[in-house]
Amino acid sequence: MRRMLALLLCCLSLPAMALSVTFINPGKHDEVYWLTATRAMEAAASDLGIRLQVLYAEREHPRVLALARQIIAQPAAQRPDYVVFSNDYGTAPELLRLFEAAGIHSFMAFSGRDDQPGQPAIGLPRMHFRHWLGSLEPRAEDAGYLTARALIERGRRAGLPRINGKLPLLAIGGDRSTPSSLLRSEGMRRAVTEAGDVVLLQEVYAGWNQQRAQEQGGWLFRRYPQARLLWAGNDLMAFGAMDAWRRRGGTPGKDAFFSGINTSAQALAALRDDSLSVLAGGHFIAGAWSLVMLYDYHHGRDFGDEGLELVRPMFTLFNDHSAAQFMQRYGKLDFSRVDFRRYSKQHNPGLRRYNFDFRQLL
Repeated sequence: MRRMLALLLCCLSLPAMALSVTFINPGKHDEVYWLTATRAMEAAASDLGIRLQVLYAEREHPRVLALARQIIAQPAAQRPDYVVFSNDYGTAPELLRLFEAAGIHSFMAFSGRDDQPGQPAIGLPRMHFRHWLGSLEPRAEDAGYLTARALIERGRRAGLPRINGKLPLLAIGGDRSTPSSLLRSEGMRRAVTEAGDVVLLQEVYAGWNQQRAQEQGGWLFRRYPQARLLWAGNDLMAFGAMDAWRRRGGTPGKDAFFSGINTSAQALAALRDDSLSVLAGGHFIAGAWSLVMLYDYHHGRDFGDEGLELVRPMFTLFNDHSAAQFMQRYGKLDFSRVDFRRYSKQHNPGLRRYNFDFRQLL
């Protein structure tokens, strides 16, 4: 009897099988933004007792599908409880089909459902694809709008040359198929429309690539020699355009002004030395928040009462002070100081609504 009691107590003391999540990271393993997103997810997983695996697609969208098939090919007992993925390059329809057929729960993060004409209709979560639990997106339009509005104001203060009374603006977007890329550009165009005294001369797409943005920036500046404002959809493309301006003998932050998005150390340093005039970021945290939501769901606290496709503000516009603060706290990509359990409904039964604003972490 005592042996049975001892065995029972021993079993009760063992930790429950950890919740397992695989994240198909669409970026490169050494790409600062996606590496930062991974580090934040690892910190959240550690706090919540989640077994996290990260697979990098290295910016090759066919590889995203190959990784999904690799997950599915595992024996059922070795498959993750949940797969998190981003709808970069419009891969969601095929990913959802694959995971649904395999009976694996999936969750879309960073970039969600694409309602653009010509894209396959996937419906709502838990409907046609019953194992698709939902999605969490940073409100990407905010990033485009906030950076463009601040860039326009910087151009006004500098008294830049105008064309027919309007400030000429150039734009380099990410790509034409990722929803978050398109929304950033929409936000930029909304800021231009609201301004009234700005004309968008041309927008091109550099695929998030610095070298390509440098090439495009070079011919944009040759085509539009009066343009002194350039909006970019991320930091790398801003750096490429800035390099192109330097090759023309200019000085970014002095005779031309640039904006970017992301929280890389290089971008924050450029903001602080004024070569980059405007910077927004913080959205990398979406993956960590997604793990909080899945943890709660797994423990019976379904996020569905707030909606199945959440789009939340996560971007902040950085200034010199907040850039220094971010570098001091997270410059080494160590997010262990954040207690992600504080944001979990399972750990905080009185919590009724998720707060995913990045500013609370600064």
